[in-house]
Amino acid sequence: MNAQPGMPGFPLKVAVHGMPKGPQPHMKETAFTPEGPQPLVREIAPGAAYPVASLGPLRDAVRAVQGATQAPVAIPAQSALAVASLAVQGFADVETLGGTRPLSLYALTIARSGERKSACDKPLMAGLRAHEIEAGQGQREALGSWENAHALWKKDRERIVGGKVDKREKAAADLEALGPEPAAPPSADRTVTEPTFEGLTKLFAHGNPSLGLFSDEGGQFLGGHAMNSENRQKTLAAFNDLWQGNPIRRTRAGDGHATLYGRRLAVHLMVQPTVARGFMADPLAADTGFLPRFLMCEPPSTIGTRMQANTRPDAAALAAFGGRLRAILDAAMPMDPDTRELRPRTLQLAPDARALLVAFSDAIEAAQAPGGDLAHITGTASKAAEQAARIAGVLTLWRDLAAPEVQPGDMVDAIKLAQFYLSEASRLASAALVSAEIDRAEALRRWLLQGWQEPEVLVRDVVRLGPAHSDTSDQVFRRHMISHSGVSDHPEMTPSGAVW
Repeated sequence: MNAQPGMPGFPLKVAVHGMPKGPQPHMKETAFTPEGPQPLVREIAPGAAYPVASLGPLRDAVRAVQGATQAPVAIPAQSALAVASLAVQGFADVETLGGTRPLSLYALTIARSGERKSACDKPLMAGLRAHEIEAGQGQREALGSWENAHALWKKDRERIVGGKVDKREKAAADLEALGPEPAAPPSADRTVTEPTFEGLTKLFAHGNPSLGLFSDEGGQFLGGHAMNSENRQKTLAAFNDLWQGNPIRRTRAGDGHATLYGRRLAVHLMVQPTVARGFMADPLAADTGFLPRFLMCEPPSTIGTRMQANTRPDAAALAAFGGRLRAILDAAMPMDPDTRELRPRTLQLAPDARALLVAFSDAIEAAQAPGGDLAHITGTASKAAEQAARIAGVLTLWRDLAAPEVQPGDMVDAIKLAQFYLSEASRLASAALVSAEIDRAEALRRWLLQGWQEPEVLVRDVVRLGPAHSDTSDQVFRRHMISHSGVSDHPEMTPSGAVW
């Protein structure tokens, strides 16, 4: 049998059909030197440090959460930006180089289990949750009054409509005097976790016109009903429209056609790396422009370094953040009382702030040229200047809800943040879609090289001590671990002698 080049333990020989066997004149046998184990997946370069100093009025709260949890600072930073966006998006739109746009931000935080995502999110969401609880109590009280008023209205209408035919003119006048059906008190919910398009539309129609899709288990939304193969395209289109500030249009048999104007949505999804890879590799998410609308980051892990002696709690900073959040949420948003359509004002850019944004936009545009640093992420790069304007608007209104324009200082900070998110998008764009089996096989490869010190390893050692968290009855796991990590399907495996 001819030897196969690249197989450890076999010398590399040249075999040509028609040539006699044995050593040939003028030909040398070259001993094959096997390579060391190679990664199964492309390594992602580490990202830049999060520019926490550029968070302006959100900075102290973010540092307080990071000091208490010792999680990567990007995680609480994402939460703070998203919460601030939800709070202010109903009050104003912001001037951008392409026209007026909402202050809505979409954030995607990628971190594995154990990075304390929920612990970072909870203190920054506390004021919002308290507001929802109080508003819910008020809504339940108002609901009782509405039920009584609605019952009386319905009885009066039935009495008027059930009258004699020869009194139609009087009935019409009575119906006019009765007035429209009393509207039920709106829902007090300000956030959802995994809505369908229909459910979100209904909540926008009968609830608050400014909502947030926030989930520390974002995989439930990305893998849920709204994002399955049948609903994915319409869900992505709806979210794109909301990001743009476009009206929501819905047509269904039985419900008729409905158009909702003046609705706003902020998004923050926290997902595990495997979920994020699948989402980022989805052509539909990229081609529709849904993915490029996200401010995404995958910060380096701090697991293993979070010693209790290093915690730095700052209750005062968190109290100030919560107080500011409650003050904004308690303020009445400008809206039509009948349709609940938001009527946000336009937050202008100060001349110097606009000049900074123009310079940033031009630099990003040049980098998108063929062969440029951003040529591989033009969808995301083309939105970077708008993202900077949105972030600057959020920082401005968080500090002063009545501010007339964005000042240069906030624009400088926003541009630094937008640059960071752009660098993260560029870095993560090279991460190919990796199946769950390949991902687990790579974990096993690393464990064999770095964590197993013995010269030999048994399958039961891998199952009991390795990173797989599976038992031997999982045949799919065994097959992929063995084939993709390169170890032999034999009770006794030797890392040094395996085919990698």
